[in-house]
Amino acid sequence: MGRRVIGRCATAVLAFGMGQAAMGIEARIDGLSDEAADNVRHYLSDLEAERYGRARLEGEIRRRTREAMRVYGYYDPVIEQRLGDEDPPRQVSLTIDPGRQVRIEELALELVGDAQSDPPFRDVLDAFPLSEGDPLAHAPWDRMRSRLAGLALERGYFDWRFVDRRMEVRPFAHSARLYLTLDSGPRYRFGNVAIRGSHIDPVRLRRMAPFVQGEPYRAGDVAVYSQRLGQAGWFDSISVRPRLDDERKLALPPATLGWGNAVATEGGAVLGSDAAASLEPRIASSALETVANLTASEQPEMPIDVVVSPADRHQFEVGVGYATDVGPRLRFAWEQPWINRLGHSLEHDLYLSAPEQRFSGTYTMPLENPLRDQYRLQYGLRHRDNEDTRTLESTVEFARRWEFENRWVQTLFLRATFEDFTQGNEADSVLVYYPGISWSRIRSRNPRFPTWGDRQRFGIEYSDSLWGSDADFLRLTGDTEWIRMLGDDNRFVGRVGLGAIVTDDFSQLPPSLRFFTGGDRSVRGYAYESLAPRNEEGELRGGEQLLTASLEYQRRVTGDWWAAAFVDTGDAFDDWWPQTLNTGAGVGVRWVSPVGPIRVDIAHPFDDEDDSWRLHFAIGPEF
Repeated sequence: MGRRVIGRCATAVLAFGMGQAAMGIEARIDGLSDEAADNVRHYLSDLEAERYGRARLEGEIRRRTREAMRVYGYYDPVIEQRLGDEDPPRQVSLTIDPGRQVRIEELALELVGDAQSDPPFRDVLDAFPLSEGDPLAHAPWDRMRSRLAGLALERGYFDWRFVDRRMEVRPFAHSARLYLTLDSGPRYRFGNVAIRGSHIDPVRLRRMAPFVQGEPYRAGDVAVYSQRLGQAGWFDSISVRPRLDDERKLALPPATLGWGNAVATEGGAVLGSDAAASLEPRIASSALETVANLTASEQPEMPIDVVVSPADRHQFEVGVGYATDVGPRLRFAWEQPWINRLGHSLEHDLYLSAPEQRFSGTYTMPLENPLRDQYRLQYGLRHRDNEDTRTLESTVEFARRWEFENRWVQTLFLRATFEDFTQGNEADSVLVYYPGISWSRIRSRNPRFPTWGDRQRFGIEYSDSLWGSDADFLRLTGDTEWIRMLGDDNRFVGRVGLGAIVTDDFSQLPPSLRFFTGGDRSVRGYAYESLAPRNEEGELRGGEQLLTASLEYQRRVTGDWWAAAFVDTGDAFDDWWPQTLNTGAGVGVRWVSPVGPIRVDIAHPFDDEDDSWRLHFAIGPEF
């Protein structure tokens, strides 16, 4: 037992000693400052002293110090060093006289080929921070070369090359000459898009490309095309890439002799017939490349290869959640991302909670731009029993959807709704037909827990008995929500909602079109949809107007944990402007879990006679 303990202690001590020995040299520097001194420390930080004898270590320190200083133009420094007394040394004191800094005597930067008239290339050269007479620094020179090379591939100059790329340093004269000439060659154009493995009409897929054949090549457009194909949801795997290999095989590689033939040639021996044939005159690679350039099209094309595989035709999803508004909730989804070669899709959704149960379906028919232009047929059944509202609703809607470049989505729809309801002491069955239009936009960064974002939605709906509807009304709705950060630890969330109904007979409006508020997503401190005008018996009947507002401040406590303080106000009412608003305020906790933010709030309703507190719990992001 004792031997085992002693052995383990010895192993630990040895491991600690080895860990200490693996540490780099700590440098104390006099005579040199700023970035050059920091670079010397960096070059010495991984120098393992135990691998060298003392004399060799001094030589290695001197070599690395010179190398670190050279990139800042110090090519002739005088270095004095003193190692620490420990063995192996852990510290070194350097006294450095950097000497005169090398300066740029001549700077020649040139573009040849189509890149001469391509502004991004000229911008790179113009942004080069050094000019003649400036101290030499290697980093900007290396960055410029890398940027030009990357830009050539990004913008379709696949035959690019550096004709000249020299840095001539003359330390004895403390001067340097920099020469760089980029021959970009011709800029390639987008060629034909070849599609393999697709179960969707290829013509439809080609229309999704952000480019057309003959346009100048841009790597960013290829990435956007791949992203669009992924967003369609039709495919399990997607590969979009330029056909580089075929275009790059322009020259024959130089012939190589085997080892045996090489020896025989040097010795003057007679070779076999095959080997002799290999020494016959052949077309050199440079000659073939010259001929290819002479005969090539002035605007060569780069074909794009698209290889895809179909997504599963049937996809299922089950979700479980909880919120104080509705209690436990279940969701079952069945999606068919494609049902024919035109890319039509079908999805069904079943939602179950105590106050509400609904079943809905959506049939989507994409148009020329499948991601932005669509027809949609929606249908559904909903049963709701909450507070003083009991209703059975069935709806059919046909909609045309557009998404614009600025990310606003416009939807024009025609909806038919049959609703058998009891609201308070009112009971009726109505059938309403009404067209409508809506505009919406959602923007966010980091969708799981947005650090920046906003959401807007505005809608107009109109119904008239002239076309057989049981109710006449004009309904306007709008809401907006904003998320902004101040620094890394302060987050603000603001929200405003508005609604108005113009009608001659409010009793004919089904509950689904009336306004109610209160709950986790509107005015906290009050029960779900408990704020609205009431009848003489004190039962909810819904409002003709709506106004809600909320302001919340969140502060990071640690990691993914945040504390929150908020104030909410709002109400549903009958007059065009409320005389009073119901207000609640409270505090809460936010945890950014792997499945999304979990929010727990405790809110006090200031307009509640019982002066009670209410707990609110919800899962999911604000948008």
